[in-house]
Amino acid sequence: MAKIRLFALANKLGLRTEALIKVLNDMGVENVSLASAVDPDTASAAVELLAEQAEEARRQAQAAAEAQAEQEETRTRTDDEPVLVEDEQEEEFAPPVHDADLKEGLAELERYLAELQAATEQERPAVPEVKPLSERAARPTGERPASAVDVPPVVTVLGHVDHGKTTLLDALRQTDVVSSESGGITQHIGASEVSINDHTIVFLDTPGHEAFTAMRARGAQVTDVAVLVVAADDGVMPQTVEAINHIRAAGVPMIVAINKIDVPNADPAAVQQQLLQHEIVPEELGGDTIVVPISALKREGLDELLEMILLVAETERLWADPKGEFIGVVIESSISPSEGPLATILIRNGTISVGDIMVCGASWGRIRRLRDWRGKSVKTMPPGHPVEVVGLSDIVEAGQIVELADSPREARNKAEQIRDAERERSLMGQAEVQLRQIQQQFGSEQVKELNIVLKSDVWGTAQAIEASLNKLAKQLDEIQINVVHSAVGEVTQSDVLLAAASEAIIIAFRVAVSNEARRAAQDEHVEIRNYYVIYDVLDDIRRAMLGMLEPIYEEQLIGQAEVLQTFDISRIGVIAGCRVTNGRMERGARIEVTRNGNQVFDGELSSLRRFENDVTAVEAPQECGIAAHDFNAWEPGDIIKAYQKVEVERPLSGEPAESSSP
Repeated sequence: MAKIRLFALANKLGLRTEALIKVLNDMGVENVSLASAVDPDTASAAVELLAEQAEEARRQAQAAAEAQAEQEETRTRTDDEPVLVEDEQEEEFAPPVHDADLKEGLAELERYLAELQAATEQERPAVPEVKPLSERAARPTGERPASAVDVPPVVTVLGHVDHGKTTLLDALRQTDVVSSESGGITQHIGASEVSINDHTIVFLDTPGHEAFTAMRARGAQVTDVAVLVVAADDGVMPQTVEAINHIRAAGVPMIVAINKIDVPNADPAAVQQQLLQHEIVPEELGGDTIVVPISALKREGLDELLEMILLVAETERLWADPKGEFIGVVIESSISPSEGPLATILIRNGTISVGDIMVCGASWGRIRRLRDWRGKSVKTMPPGHPVEVVGLSDIVEAGQIVELADSPREARNKAEQIRDAERERSLMGQAEVQLRQIQQQFGSEQVKELNIVLKSDVWGTAQAIEASLNKLAKQLDEIQINVVHSAVGEVTQSDVLLAAASEAIIIAFRVAVSNEARRAAQDEHVEIRNYYVIYDVLDDIRRAMLGMLEPIYEEQLIGQAEVLQTFDISRIGVIAGCRVTNGRMERGARIEVTRNGNQVFDGELSSLRRFENDVTAVEAPQECGIAAHDFNAWEPGDIIKAYQKVEVERPLSGEPAESSSP
């Protein structure tokens, strides 16, 4: 017998799914969740119970309305009617009321109210408490005002690189994003909207590469629902586990989308078993995590995924007040040659309009233009939607909070206060750097520095690269990476001069280099490296770090020989006539001589002859003559092992860099 999904039944009845779950619990049906299914008999019984409850609620409402009407009729009787209340029982127990008593009672009440008001005014603080911006940017809770409206859920798509996150969003919004991304990997966060059944869902596209950890974490902070994408043919990977940790740290509901179910070696069941190892129990296995198999490429399972997102978001009861205080969160920022600094903002509360004066960190300005996620100009934008803002005075960092000001003076003062606080923190950071340098100077260990000037196309990418470089620096104690400057926009002449003064290299990530900067780089001998994919940056910096270190040598066995007989030559001494049994013997190699399992000599092979000729190497199975300084006690049967020093790659702690294949 086919079962009925609870969310489908609730949609048909026009109910919230959680209300239907409560009815089932009252009926004794337990362990049901948002995506559970019930048999038709249970569904019919639930519908009948709902009908009975609705009829009872209607009767109670009608009775309450009739009682209220009688009370209104009693209050509006004419003055010639001597009785105000017709309830004889109430008259029987009501004490007689005299005018003097009534006046005295009113006076006492007025005195009490005056004392209460005075005490309240005395206890009231002079300045009302204002929540921090980070708390004000969270979803509003508490009593919902009359002007509040429902807002769309914000969904973040997380997962391992190349598991199909961008392809999924591409299929949902029917755009073509993958082809424009370098290497097929998303390089920065974007916001988009998807409509289904008169509902809207806001998607944040977080990149899948390991280096964008900070961006994924930031995305989860404004997320209502997180979709974890796992490839059916690849399973749970290191970045999948990393994404799971971000979702848990953010405390948001998770939906698992098993993608690529259409590929030949897809195994969704194996993926579910892997998820169990990370304490993610799918509903099919008795847990509470919704798992949806999909094929983003063939657009299979997408409708069910969207329905599940709306289903999970329904329990969150998301709302915002368009007339309330404006609060927004910067999703991404960049700079346009024609329009100046740009910022993509997710509006959390209030309404933003062209002409408003906004403050974001140390930047402020009057809004000159607003664009929706498709790039269309709009005059206003209500809460719950992303919008691109033109008019800020400077580039802002992704993740900063945006608020409005009443006047340019107020906005400027707020921005200057934030700028002063940032400058103070910067000076403290410089003092810490100077102290570390002094400690290194007087310490026993010599620490080398790799200075970097970083320029990127968007601020979020710059933050991610800098965070990854800091993580890379922790893998080698002998190297200190210093990002002396990080900014958005093309590489300029001032960047080159700064790099020359600090002996730094310039990383230009998806940005142009001005002609003046190129000429200055040639004159100042400053290296500018252009990149379009972030793991290329990390791989090159990793190699540069290893190149700055002293090489590490390791002795490796290159050959073995056996002494057959000895020759005493006056000019040289005792020569061992040998046969090379494997590998080779090399002049200058370190040799170990063992006799009956005991070492009798450890030194250098000083002379190697083949017949009458001096040679540099003799391969097996040839014969040769071997001589060594400070050792003449050769005996037949001695075993000679030859070693040479080979430079080996210095190991780094942590995971190796990823392959450059998408």
